Amino acid sequence: MPETPDDAHGTGPAVPETEAERRRRRARFLRELAEARALRARVQPRRAKAARLRHAMRMRTFRW
Repeated sequence: MPETPDDAHGTGPAVPETEAERRRRRARFLRELAEARALRARVQPRRAKAARLRHAMRMRTFRW
């Protein structure tokens, strides 16, 4: 049986994803990303502080 582009990654039959499912999946990804960043900040406080300062400097120098 030939693979379809959607089946190449093992997602099953080609069923269009609804907007609500996409939003749910994106929200879960963003929650996990925030959790990972918080964990990194706890584990490496000095590096996290330096990253925050670099980000703040970038935001101050950015022109709208």
